[in-house]
Order: sequence, then structure tokens, then C-alpha cells
Amino acid sequence: MNPLISVIMSVYNDSTNLSSSIESILNQDYENFEFLIINDGSTDKTSDILNSVAQNKKIKLFQNSNNIGLTKSLNILLKKSQGTIIARQDSDDLSLYSRLSRQFYYLKDNNLDICGSRAIIKGSTKITPNKSYYLPLKATLKIKNPFIHGSLMFKKNVIEKVNYYDEKFIYSQDYKLVKDILYSGFSMGIIKEPLYVLNSTNNISTNFKDRQQYYADCVRKNLVPNE
Repeated sequence: MNPLISVIMSVYNDSTNLSSSIESILNQDYENFEFLIINDGSTDKTSDILNSVAQNKKIKLFQNSNNIGLTKSLNILLKKSQGTIIARQDSDDLSLYSRLSRQFYYLKDNNLDICGSRAIIKGSTKITPNKSYYLPLKATLKIKNPFIHGSLMFKKNVIEKVNYYDEKFIYSQDYKLVKDILYSGFSMGIIKEPLYVLNSTNNISTNFKDRQQYYADCVRKNLVPNE
């Protein structure tokens, strides 16, 4: 049997996209997975949607009493996960049908510790990353994060060795994580085929662009955020 994959998702006030995002994971052709979802203090109809899928045996629901942010929420889920492989999923994105299986075998066959995939921009035919995909990962990481956070898959023991997401990074936590993993000597790659559908409007990156930029600059310059 293939190893257990733990898919982790944190959601905050995203009742518009949540159902389709959950469905995209439940419909995966890879069968041996658990789906951990944490409601990060939502005040919209997110709770109703989560309660409606609570009976699914693959889903494990968790609740924060107040909004603590993505970084801390993901670390909670990582520590509660049972799988040897972790996959991310964002509540406003979609995973294509064979995403988990294709990524798992890419990780295994190439002896990698972490991998991502390219993505289709939701509502378009554009693929990201585009030209930067063809550059060496280590060089790109000095300028920006070449990985799409929600598309990440990694070995759980790797993220344990780098001490999980750095909770000083409220934003750009994925950029910091990937850089920590690379500079700890682990191997990584990105699948050329898009296996993910990325929402690029009204999300954390667009709604908090200045703060994202500040934290990304801290990653690039090896600085500790002072916010």
C-alpha cells in the first residue's frame, strides 16, 4: 500500500471557495490520505460547510477559538498529522484529479524531500511559474519563492528537522520554509505539469501585498521580522 499522505488546510472566512476546494481533494485518485482542516476563527458560513462534510472518514476537523493566522494553524495541523508525507491545499484553490499521486511518485522516483507543481491561474489558461520555472531553484530563491504554497508536498521528517514553519513569519511563511529546507541540505523540485489551480484574486497575497513584501524581504536578506 502507498504511504499515508496528510493533506493540511487552514481556512478563514472563505465560504465562497471552500466546498469546491475540499471536493477537489476528496476526488483524488490517490486513495490513502487523511484531510486535516482547521477553521481559524471564521465568522462567515465556513463552519456550516465544514460541518456538512464532517461525516467523511477522511476528514479531520479542528477549530481555533480565535483567528491565529496561517503559520501557527499549519503548525498545529502538522503536529496532529499521521502521514509520513504532507501535502498542502489552500481553501481558495483546486487540486487536479491526479495531483497527489503524480506528486508522490515524482517525490519518490526522484528521491526528493519536497516538491511542488506549476499551476493554472483560475479563470484563465495562464500557467505559473512561467519563465522562472526554467531557472535553477537555488538562484530563483535568492530573488523570490518559485514554489506555489498550496501545491507543496514534503516528507514530514524533513519539516520536523527544520522545526516546522517559522512562526515569526506571519506572511511569506512558505518562502521561509522552502529556504530553510534548501539550506539544510535537502533536495527539491517542481513538476513541469500544472496539477493545481491557483486563485490569484482577493487572497492573502493580494489583500496584504505590502506585508507580504516586507516578510519576503526578510527572507531574502536573512532578517528577523520586527513586527
